Amino acid sequence: MSFSDPSGVHPPLGAYRHAIAVPAGARTLYVSGQVGVRPDGSIGRGVVDQAEQAFRNLERVLGANGFGFGDLVKLTTYIVQGQSGADVLGVRRNYLGAHRPTATAVYVTDLFAPEWLVEIEAVAARQG
Repeated sequence: MSFSDPSGVHPPLGAYRHAIAVPAGARTLYVSGQVGVRPDGSIGRGVVDQAEQAFRNLERVLGANGFGFGDLVKLTTYIVQGQSGADVLGVRRNYLGAHRPTATAVYVTDLFAPEWLVEIEAVAARQG
């Protein structure tokens, strides 16, 4: 992958890159939005608990397809208004460490189910 934070554009304002070029022939995985629903169908309490579960779900989907967090090239995070974006980003840091994919975080009025507080969708790519 080729990471790019070009001159003439402000430095990233957080844990992301402005662009990542995926080389031709790379295997790409598009991951549907993951929410804080546990395998038994229960839902985490609070945005931190739900973000933790969403990242665990994302980790399992990535792993089941031969990818890991280091292969992420794009993350989109939807956070319900009134919840702490800083808390969600803290959870993200725990899972991604120093890896910086391209990213967008958006506050929304609500998600598909009213009890969901955060949803994370992703794109991963890996050479070969």
